[in-house]
Amino acid sequence: MKTKDIRRAQPLVAWRALRQLIADPEDTPRVFEIIRALGGPSLVRRFRRTAIGQRVLAQDVDLLDSLRDRDALAALPAGSLGRAYHRFVYAESLTAEGLVDASDEGHGYDFEDPHLRRYAMRVRDQHDLWHTVTEYGRDPFGEACLLAFTYAQTRNRGILLIALAGAWKISRHPDASGVFRAMWRTYRDGCHASWLPAQDWEALLPRPLAQVRRLLAVRPPAAYRAALATMQAQPA
Repeated sequence: MKTKDIRRAQPLVAWRALRQLIADPEDTPRVFEIIRALGGPSLVRRFRRTAIGQRVLAQDVDLLDSLRDRDALAALPAGSLGRAYHRFVYAESLTAEGLVDASDEGHGYDFEDPHLRRYAMRVRDQHDLWHTVTEYGRDPFGEACLLAFTYAQTRNRGILLIALAGAWKISRHPDASGVFRAMWRTYRDGCHASWLPAQDWEALLPRPLAQVRRLLAVRPPAAYRAALATMQAQPA
């Protein structure tokens, strides 16, 4: 059954998936199940009004075509976004297709509107680019912070729920007093940054990473780093 642009929230589905995700944080398909179950305002109309959005939707541009080309990424200039992304993804034993597989297992993006489908897939495929640009790590706290940043950018209620659940779990650490303060700062940084879903990431890949951060108004993750350092100094 195809999914319409606007759907009723399914809190019970989201709750069951959230319990599974808390039990196994590596169960990435449950992330997409929660996002779909709670939905949220679709920003595809805003995306359509941008020059990048119009080109992506008219030509059905697939960001994965650029992100899965390891040789091309590795050949980009030192210090570029693309080289940093390549280093981040492959140092973590990730692949550009990993989120695709997880989202398919979590019921995919079977929307009736092809524009909504392309927009949703493009935002999904940007996740590790956002890690690279924002400097939030793949540790549980870094993932929770990036989700708070992502909620500010997308207003998806499922993403907010996962971010809060992650923060609650991390807050049980013996010295986690800065967790919620860092999450709030991360959310504010997400509101301050340019709207990342509508960036021309293909064109940004060869550009210096520092320049890309300035262009997109992405602030350094100071609160995250401080809280993470405190927790690492005091093992759980």
